[in-house]
Amino acid sequence: MKEVTIVCDGSSLGNGKGNPRAAAVAVLGYKGYWRGFGEYLGAATNQQAEIAAAAIGLEKLSEPCKVKVLSDSRYVVETMTGKFRKKTNHDWWARIDKAAAKHQIKWEWVKGHNGHEIQEVVDTLARKTAELGRIDDAMFDELVAEIGVKEI
Repeated sequence: MKEVTIVCDGSSLGNGKGNPRAAAVAVLGYKGYWRGFGEYLGAATNQQAEIAAAAIGLEKLSEPCKVKVLSDSRYVVETMTGKFRKKTNHDWWARIDKAAAKHQIKWEWVKGHNGHEIQEVVDTLARKTAELGRIDDAMFDELVAEIGVKEI
């Protein structure tokens, strides 16, 4: 099985207010090389964006893999490790459950905005995608290229 690392983050600008703009991003690493993927979600909450970010990363894997998923969302990590119950956002959880089914996954929480280089890139991509209201492929390519060849 291939060993893949996914670093993911979601962002919802105006979360809980009248017109939120949300995006979800995952950066996948394999043998030190990284690729970024994202989705503009529109009027989603921050929790929903965080769930979607992890799902996006897992959905991009074309075969069963050993996966280390790093997220700054305790909500996602604690729920996927069975410490929290899925009380709300059932459609979003169904998406991640489907995406996770064929993989061996280790879920890890990483503190956001704490200098983790790849998490900072993912956070920036999620926030800027939410601001733009669309995926900007050139921005993804540029920021993911800044990671360089790096294993974590």
